[in-house]
Amino acid sequence: MVILGVILLIVGLVAGIGILWTIGIILVAIGVVLWVLGGMGHAFRGRRHYW
Repeated sequence: MVILGVILLIVGLVAGIGILWTIGIILVAIGVVLWVLGGMGHAFRGRRHYW
């Protein structure tokens, strides 16, 4: 999710499309939160680890 968010950020920046920039920021933020929760050992929606 983080990688997809970064790709959307780059495409949105290069192409000048604001909605891709916004979606990319949201995906990066959600991906980082899930990554931190998985790293701390907390289960999220039935998953012990989030890849």
